[in-house]
Amino acid sequence: MFDLVISIIVLAAIALAAGAFVLWRKGITKQALLMAVLAFVMFVNVAIWLVPMDGGQTPIEAADSAVAEEEAGQE
Repeated sequence: MFDLVISIIVLAAIALAAGAFVLWRKGITKQALLMAVLAFVMFVNVAIWLVPMDGGQTPIEAADSAVAEEEAGQE
């Protein structure tokens, strides 16, 4: 499920960046800038979740292992 969400976010960010470029070319700079900023924020959020941390794990892998350990401790 996480992969699907990340894929949709990346596709939406690409569409926003393309739309921002089109609006910028038309001279609508305020909306183009806002769309570009939103696309940048979306790309940064994806990078935060997918770039490995110091231990070599991604944040989602660390979260999954923490949940698994917690569930194992409750049984």
